[in-house]
Amino acid sequence: MSGAALGIEIVVVFFLALFLLHQYGDFKKQQRMVLFGTLLAWYLCFLIVFILPLDVSTTIYKQCKIDHGEHTSGPTVNPLPFNHTTANASVTPTKSEPKPCYKPWSYIPDGIMPVFWRVVYWTSQCLTWLLLPFMQSYARSGGFSITGKIKTALIENAIYYGTYLLIFGSLLIYVAVHPEWHLSWYELQTIGITAANTWGLFLLVLLLGYGLVEIPRSYWNASRHGHLLVKTYFKASKLMTEKADAEENLEDVMEEVRKASESIKYNHPLRKCIDTILRKCPVDYQEKMGRNMDDYEDFDDKQNTYPSEKSLVKLHKQVIYAVQRHNRTRVQWQILLQQAIHLEDVAKNETSSTHRFVHSFPSSEPAGWFSRYVYTPTVEWYWECLLKRWFYRLLSVVLTLFSVAVVWSECTFFSTRPVLSLFAVFIQLAERDYNYLYIEMACFITIFFLCTCVYSTVFRIRVFNYYYLASHHQTDAYSLQFSGMLFCRLTPPLCLNFLGLIHMDSAISHQQKEQTAYTSIMGSMRVLSFIANGFYIYYPMLIVILCIATYFSLGTRCLNLLGFQQFVGDSEMTSDLIDEGKELIRREKRKRQRIEDGENRRREWKERYGNSREDYTARNRSSHEMKETSYSDTVNSSNNRRESTTDVTDCYRRRQCKAESLVPCRETKLAVC
Repeated sequence: MSGAALGIEIVVVFFLALFLLHQYGDFKKQQRMVLFGTLLAWYLCFLIVFILPLDVSTTIYKQCKIDHGEHTSGPTVNPLPFNHTTANASVTPTKSEPKPCYKPWSYIPDGIMPVFWRVVYWTSQCLTWLLLPFMQSYARSGGFSITGKIKTALIENAIYYGTYLLIFGSLLIYVAVHPEWHLSWYELQTIGITAANTWGLFLLVLLLGYGLVEIPRSYWNASRHGHLLVKTYFKASKLMTEKADAEENLEDVMEEVRKASESIKYNHPLRKCIDTILRKCPVDYQEKMGRNMDDYEDFDDKQNTYPSEKSLVKLHKQVIYAVQRHNRTRVQWQILLQQAIHLEDVAKNETSSTHRFVHSFPSSEPAGWFSRYVYTPTVEWYWECLLKRWFYRLLSVVLTLFSVAVVWSECTFFSTRPVLSLFAVFIQLAERDYNYLYIEMACFITIFFLCTCVYSTVFRIRVFNYYYLASHHQTDAYSLQFSGMLFCRLTPPLCLNFLGLIHMDSAISHQQKEQTAYTSIMGSMRVLSFIANGFYIYYPMLIVILCIATYFSLGTRCLNLLGFQQFVGDSEMTSDLIDEGKELIRREKRKRQRIEDGENRRREWKERYGNSREDYTARNRSSHEMKETSYSDTVNSSNNRRESTTDVTDCYRRRQCKAESLVPCRETKLAVC
């Protein structure tokens, strides 16, 4: 099994990243460069999360071997005078004798992990600080050529890269002027890693403080069907406003495209740019603009003002954003409408005495074997109306306990004597018995919970609707790459923070223990002692304040006071939006009901009168065929009569020819006569 676990996890993590990218991205429409960059960023971050527990168990095994080596090859102690006590002590092992070291099932041989972490870390850092920002600006650019897009990307990232150089230069000057330090390549690497991890830790604590409270609360609220339905009405009202705004914006942009398309005809040099823009427009707008075009009209005959290439680049960028936003809001509205109808069905079925779940709008697709034999209407009723709420409540309680443990450990992980961090206590208890499977599972569950709190917050962030991750293939290229940048910046400091929680980072715990391979590539943080002994220890305590603010929804209330529509229970604006959303859902249900009634009437009409109509059609077809047959027979008989008349006339003429002996007659024709 040496190295097999590493290989299996590498393959599994790749398919996990590919599956998530398929859920949020669009493989058919988005550029291959965008998809590849996002997939690589997500894949590397997930690798760090999944492989780090194996590194921890391997490090504990190496520490065990070192402890046994010190025990067997330590300094020689002067022998005591011989007596029965010492003789028995030499034969009988004492309780302080360490247990033998057992190699973990996922042991990774020496030399593999340092190279692996070095490749993964530096590749992810090159992606997040250099390549992804450039690719992000390239994908967002409205240029019509590769050269134009590259030029726009370089200009937009000039300030971005200059900020990095300023931060790195400041730290470099700080180290250079210190009289006790001599700069080397190793110390330069440590400065760069420290700067990146400091930036990541600053953002990590903010996101973690929100997720530790919001995730357990979201599952608790999900168990309250009434609260969840009211919040869905609120979301429906906001989404309908956004949807109407997106449609209006799309119409305005399409009007500008129409004007540009009418002014720039087919023989204009910029017509290729217009054709590129038109290909990005919806199909119905393309057809409408195509009908209004005058083919090959000379653009020099009329003294019109034509848009420049720079304005067309800007228009191209607006079209891409407007079409993407319109499609996203349309799909999100359908999903939210389905959720609201389902929640209303749950509320209706809770009082059902038959204990069978009835849908307002049954699916038109035939039920599969799972719905027929396993997830029957009775099972669905017990799950949706009875068991689901208790499952969510239990899950919320478990996640709350995890959140409390994380907050306590973040505030006390610097204390090694006594050990106050709960995660460090659990790992050290398992380390005594060398229970490697428990160590790896505990590490994975803890890292997974931390990543869930951070990444779920990233997936919920909406920066003025410009950056937004939407499922069902509705995430644009800019948002995908921005998420990849955040993941690559947040994952390394998150894993370092986890190693500090379990006292496996010697730069924080100040213990002389075997370091993990992941910590070794980060370098010694003692080069910048004010960060290792100050910022890394005391800044995570800010998470307590953030959790309290999130629990009392202070940020939501402040945004609501500033005029941003937020879900606040005691607000008049919230009540108005809930009523508006309820009316919108009711209107959409009536519309869907009319459509379904129309389909049912057509189906009944077809079932009732379909056979007679088919018989009538068959009779018409047979009579038509008979008419065609009779017509063909008539035509053939008339042709035969015409031919026979011609032959008779010919024979008559030939007889006269023979009688008058004017020309020789043909015997064949005479024989026919």
